[in-house]
Amino acid sequence: MSLFEGKTLLITGGTGSFGNAVLNRFLQTDIGEIRILSRDEKKQDDMRHEFQAKMPEVSEKIKFFIGDVRDLASVRNAMHGVDYIFHAAALKQVPSCEFFPLEAVKTNVFGTDNVLSAAIDAGVKCVICLSTDKAAYPVNAMGTSKAMMEKVVVAKSRTVSPEKTRICCTRYGNVMCSRGSVIPLWIEQIKEGKPITITEPKMTRFIMSLDEAVDLVLFAFENGVSGDILVQKAPACTIGVLAEAVKELFGVEQETRVIGIRHGEKMYETLLTNEECANAMDLGDFYRVPSDKRGLNYDKYFREGDVNRNPLTEFNSDNTELLTVEQVKQKLLSLQYIRDELAAWERKA
Repeated sequence: MSLFEGKTLLITGGTGSFGNAVLNRFLQTDIGEIRILSRDEKKQDDMRHEFQAKMPEVSEKIKFFIGDVRDLASVRNAMHGVDYIFHAAALKQVPSCEFFPLEAVKTNVFGTDNVLSAAIDAGVKCVICLSTDKAAYPVNAMGTSKAMMEKVVVAKSRTVSPEKTRICCTRYGNVMCSRGSVIPLWIEQIKEGKPITITEPKMTRFIMSLDEAVDLVLFAFENGVSGDILVQKAPACTIGVLAEAVKELFGVEQETRVIGIRHGEKMYETLLTNEECANAMDLGDFYRVPSDKRGLNYDKYFREGDVNRNPLTEFNSDNTELLTVEQVKQKLLSLQYIRDELAAWERKA
C-alpha cells in the first residue's frame, strides 16, 4: 500500500517532461487518478495516445483538463476531489523570459498564487511546487520570477493550517534531456553534421535526471514541513565536459563552436544561499530550508536577539562535486532518451 493508493494527483503543466516522468513512475501503481492540467490540447492529445499505446491497461487513470494557471477559474475547475498537487507549470526558458518578463511573472508568480488559493479552498492535502537553482541569487527574469514564486509559497503556507493543506517547494538544477535543454540540441547538431554550439566551456551547471527530479518532489512530499524549501545535493559539471561526454558517446569528432553567454545567464548556479544556510538543515542527500516562523513584531528580537547560525556554507555548482567526462557519460547512459538516441545512431551507421 502506497501513500498514493486510491488518491487523485493533479500535475499542473503536466504535458511537460516532469509530468511525463511522473506518469511513467506512477501510472501502473495503486494511484487512483492522475490529472493533467495544461494549455496545449495538441500536447495533451499526443500524451493521451502515447500512454494508451504503451500502458493501455491503466491509461484510463489519466484525466486531461484544458486550462491555464493564470486563470483562477480554470484552475478551480480541475480541483474537485484532488488530494495532492505537483505544481510544475512555469515559463522556464531564460532568454525568452528576459524579453517578456511580465509573462514570466503572470505564469510563475500569479499562476502559483492561483494554484495555491484554489488548492486551499478545495481542501487539497498537499501541494509541492517546483522551483529552480536560478531562484537563488537571481540575475535574470526567469530566476527572479521563481524567487518570487518561492516567497508566495512560504507566505501562503503561513495562512493555512498544515493539517488542512501542507505547502512545500523543491529547488533543483538542470534536468538532463528535458524539453528545451541543451543535450537534445547537441544530438540534433551531431545528426546534421553541424558544429556543436556551446555558450561558455567553463560555465558550470548542476545536472540531474528526470527520475532524480521526481525523487526530490517525493522526498518533499514525504518529509517536508509546510513552508519548507527542499534542495537536492546534486553534482555538477562544466558545459565543456558535458559537450565532450555527448560527443564521445556518439563517437564523433564534431567541431565545438563557442557562441558566448546568452541573455540572463550566469557562470555558475546556486542551490543554497549563504543567507539560507543560517537555518538550513543537512539531511544527508538533501538540504531543508525551513520557513522563517517569526512574525512582523520585531520588538522582542531587539530585546532578546537571535544569534544562532548553522556552520553550513553556500552550495553552488562551482563548489559541489564536479564530474569528469567519464562520470558524465555514465550519468547520460542512465537516461532512456540517450539510450534510444544511441541505438538509432548505431542503426543508421
